Amino acid sequence: MPIYDFINTKTGKEFSDMMSIAEKEKYLKKNKHIKQGIGKINIVSGTGVKTDSGWKDMLSRIGDAHPGSKVHDAYGNKSTKDIKTRQVLEKHRKIQASKRTKNGK
Repeated sequence: MPIYDFINTKTGKEFSDMMSIAEKEKYLKKNKHIKQGIGKINIVSGTGVKTDSGWKDMLSRIGDAHPGSKVHDAYGNKSTKDIKTRQVLEKHRKIQASKRTKNGK
C-alpha cells in the first residue's frame, strides 16, 4: 500500500497515511477540508540492463544482417578473416586521412 501525504486546509497541518487508492478517494470525499499534498518522489534505480541469451542471439542475427553497423561490431559473429579485413581497412582509412590533412584538403 502506498503512503499518501495530506494537508488539513483548516489547520495547515501536514501528515502522511498508508491506505489503498480506493480508501484514499473515500477519505478525501468524506473530509472536504483535507487535500492531498505533494510528497517526496521515490526514485528506483537499477544496476543496468541484463539480457538473456535469446536476446543476445537476436542481436547477433541483426548484426550479421547488417555488417559494418554498430550492432554488428558489438554482437555480430566475426571470423578471423573479417577481423583482419576490418583492421586493414581501418589502417588505410587512417593513412588516407593523414595524407588529406598534409595536403590541406
